[in-house]
Amino acid sequence: MTSAERAHVAMFSIAAHGHVHPNLGVVRELVARGHRVSYAIPPSFVDIVASTGARPVPYTSVLPTGDDPDAWGSELIDAVEPFLTDAIQALPQLAAAFADDRPDLVLYDFTSYPARVLAHRWGVPIVQLSPSMVAWRGYEEEVGAPLFEPLRRTERGAAFFATFSEWIAENGMAMSVEDFMGRPDRCLVLIPKVLQPNADRVDESVYTFVGSCQGERHEQGEWRRPEGAERVLLVSLGSTFTKQPAFYRACVEAFGDLPGWPVVLQVGRYVTEGDLGDVPGNVEVRQWVPQLSVLRQADAFITHAGSGGSQEGLATATPMVAVPQAVDQFGNADMLVGLGVARRIDTADATPRALREAVLSLASDPEVARRLGEIGAGMAREGGAVRAADLIEAELAAHPRR
Repeated sequence: MTSAERAHVAMFSIAAHGHVHPNLGVVRELVARGHRVSYAIPPSFVDIVASTGARPVPYTSVLPTGDDPDAWGSELIDAVEPFLTDAIQALPQLAAAFADDRPDLVLYDFTSYPARVLAHRWGVPIVQLSPSMVAWRGYEEEVGAPLFEPLRRTERGAAFFATFSEWIAENGMAMSVEDFMGRPDRCLVLIPKVLQPNADRVDESVYTFVGSCQGERHEQGEWRRPEGAERVLLVSLGSTFTKQPAFYRACVEAFGDLPGWPVVLQVGRYVTEGDLGDVPGNVEVRQWVPQLSVLRQADAFITHAGSGGSQEGLATATPMVAVPQAVDQFGNADMLVGLGVARRIDTADATPRALREAVLSLASDPEVARRLGEIGAGMAREGGAVRAADLIEAELAAHPRR
């Protein structure tokens, strides 16, 4: 047995599906190896975390809730301020929660700023688990500066950077805001390398691509393919960007009369079946579905191209029609198209005819199936949760416990 056996590992994240589900397979693997994992998470995700065998450590968050994208505003500052505000108020809670139970290593989602402060305070190694793309050499000049320099010149932006800098310094860390937010000491990237822009310029001494770590997710339930189904289509815009009744109506019109094609239409909490008009019998309207279970039995996937959905589509060899809604989804959609496994249709162009033509052509294209097979084999070689746990144990072994 190694010196890493039965270590205490603390994981920190926020209450968002796209930031929790990607790392649950890693947590489950660590628990299976005998490690004690404490997972700091707001109460709404306690049951999901507990299903891995980890001990949930609930804390109060002031981040916008309800999976409502409107709550995040429309400007860049609206998207970054809440994480700092939440971190400042959450840090004392989290410090108290671990006061008598200091971990041997910290894992964290990149949105969980208190984790980095606490690891510094405790003097323990820290490893980021990134559910999305990471910075490459030249990222600051190509993306960071054009994005944040104009923000610094605004009153709110200047106040944000000043407050952030003061908070970092108050906690004894000599680090810029940019480095704190975007430069981890060590990072395991929980996406396949094929979804990483400029992958050849990523510093692999810091970042290691372990690929998708989704696991089986039996706790989410199982979906059963209807008897006699020739093909199955899943339509899902994830958990956040679901206020799209017109888009869902277009999907019903596009596929509602398609013989042999059962359609699973996930509409989220803000749209009801009544908003969709007459829904044919082959369309199953659900607020939520066990997405991975459906994808394992699906033949096509209309997705918003979030990081989670994109890699799940690749892992299950499902051709995708990408209808991006926000932030990194546009880049993900283009990456999928470049890989030869998807088509991109922007929301304004998502007519019933365009959606139907794209799905039918992708699902019947042998070259798409071949590319998905190649990509899936490459993803399997990345190692997933098992390799991630191996690398975490290597960090533990390299930092003997005090």
